[in-house]
Amino acid sequence: MHIQKKTTLLVALLVVLGALVLWFSMKPAATKPSAAGAVPVKVVSVVEKDVPRFASGIGTVLSLHSVVIRPQVDGILTKLAVKEGQLVKKGDLLATIDDRSIRASLDQARAQLGESQAQLAVAQVNLKRYKALSVDDGVSKQTYDQQQALVNQLKATAQGNQAAIDSAQVQLSYTQIRSPVTGRVGIRNVDEGNFLRTSDAEGLFTVTQIDPIAVEFSLPQQMLPTLQRLIAAPDQALVKAYIGADGATGELLGEGRLSLIDNQVNTSTGTLRAKAEFDNAAQRLWPGQLVTLKIQTAIDKAALVVPPTVVQRGLEQPFVYRVVGDKVESVPVEMVYQDSDQHIIKGVNAGDQLVSDGQSRLKPGTSIQVLGDPPAVAKAGQAKP
Repeated sequence: MHIQKKTTLLVALLVVLGALVLWFSMKPAATKPSAAGAVPVKVVSVVEKDVPRFASGIGTVLSLHSVVIRPQVDGILTKLAVKEGQLVKKGDLLATIDDRSIRASLDQARAQLGESQAQLAVAQVNLKRYKALSVDDGVSKQTYDQQQALVNQLKATAQGNQAAIDSAQVQLSYTQIRSPVTGRVGIRNVDEGNFLRTSDAEGLFTVTQIDPIAVEFSLPQQMLPTLQRLIAAPDQALVKAYIGADGATGELLGEGRLSLIDNQVNTSTGTLRAKAEFDNAAQRLWPGQLVTLKIQTAIDKAALVVPPTVVQRGLEQPFVYRVVGDKVESVPVEMVYQDSDQHIIKGVNAGDQLVSDGQSRLKPGTSIQVLGDPPAVAKAGQAKP
């Protein structure tokens, strides 16, 4: 009986020991307490790099040449030589107009010229004869003068006939409508067989140049000195066009060069119009399209760059918190350039560790605990539903 009690007690002790071992093995490791009063913060390093500066604006894509194709003579449209949306080159045949009436007029003018030239030839022979006879008073001076006047008259008639021929040839050339520019054919307004008039305001269709293409935009008048400097520079300023209202997130459509600024400021809006030209072989820019432009106005060499969240606004000037050991110090800085993505500052050194998050609880000399980003596995686990 005594042995049985010992055995039972031993089993109970083993069970308790097993439970304790299991509990200690499953107990989470104790987190090392941070230093008393330390403020958790995130930090970034000051980066030194070349930073281009940009000015932004909203612009409208414009064709450098857009022509409404209209008839220059009345007649029936006999042929359309191009299709809607087709790319054509300058001088390509676009359409033809019935030319039979003009050709008949041309033939008539040529016949009249031949008749005038024959009459002129006879009159010139008679004039030469009268001139020889007038020496011996074979004909009167009056007869000679009349013959001279007839020759002059027939010369003028022949010139008029030649002018009629030239006019008819010009009219005949108008029956073949050729493209005045290289571009893209738009939607047509008439079909073959329609009677065209020169007074038709609508025209047959348009031919619009697509490549190269321009973008017109407006900037505040305060940008005038900068634009004048860019225009006068040996190399034209780089201009980037994006789709959408935000160039930072929009899709890049093309890169071009600043070409000109307007000769006056719009007094009602206080803005100045400017234009940039783009190579557009891929036809990503389209006439009438609204785009966001970013114009490179300068490049800061070896600039000290930090995220916008680093810089704090002080009463007198901006400042940053720089990490020194396990504490921070306040460093006044000068803002050189800023945008939504980054700030260029002076007053710190490349590689300095600056506080980017958690500044609200800081003051000079405050102890800090630098926080790192969550592990990648944890981030992936959090992203799962």
